[in-house]
Amino acid sequence: MSEPRLTNLKRYLRRLGFDAPPAPTLETLRQLQLRHTGAFVFENLSTIGGEPVLIDLASVEQKVLHDGRGGYCYELNHLFFALLLELGFDARAISGRVVMNQPEGTWTARTHRLSLVTLDGVRYITDVGFGGMVPTAPLMLDTEAEQTTPHEPYRIENRADGYMLRANVAGEWRPMYLFDLQRQEDIDYTIGNWYVSTHPESPFCQRLMVARTGNGWRKTLNNGSFAIHRMGSASERREVTDVDELIELLQQEFDLRLPQQPRLSHALGRMIVPA
Repeated sequence: MSEPRLTNLKRYLRRLGFDAPPAPTLETLRQLQLRHTGAFVFENLSTIGGEPVLIDLASVEQKVLHDGRGGYCYELNHLFFALLLELGFDARAISGRVVMNQPEGTWTARTHRLSLVTLDGVRYITDVGFGGMVPTAPLMLDTEAEQTTPHEPYRIENRADGYMLRANVAGEWRPMYLFDLQRQEDIDYTIGNWYVSTHPESPFCQRLMVARTGNGWRKTLNNGSFAIHRMGSASERREVTDVDELIELLQQEFDLRLPQQPRLSHALGRMIVPA
């Protein structure tokens, strides 16, 4: 069964700074991943607002390319995977288990989507949907050496049961996610997305998470805590305690076009009420 095709390729490429389809090279993959994490915001406004998250390609295209929204891994990495195939990359959809901010040795549910790309016999993972610590460059799979990106360094550990992605944050190699190369079908992602978007214990239903990258910086929003993390210097932080201020911040700092829904305003208000 063939993969669905993008219907908005020209619009998508223009958002990424390309007037014509680029060749499927490593340099192209690097440019695509870096630009994607800046142009398309990681966000979970739908899940906190109790809205369904549709992850078929047509729905993701409408939301992200036309409605001015972002999304999370099942949306952003699905869109990106379709783009890679359209451009002629040898790409495969895979999945992982997020262990960021968990104790070492934690084994979590398989709820993260990413892609494996092979170029000239060399395998890379590429990911544009991992929130505030998304890698901003493809990472070579078959080495445990430190790998630089336009932001933090990363490395991949080979495990008996797969791989562990780590990032160097404040001088510490912190775990990000476990993954393997098992082939994934749409139904696997449908199940993972259903859990992520509806289960009461899913972090995506419990708190607001928004992230975007730029030249030497990352912007993150966790409920009402907004931060700008600049590479090599101290982070700037502030607390947002007003819904209108929060909406303005989402529009100004993350370039999101928000639906005018009382339900969303109410949900955002719940995210910033002091515990």
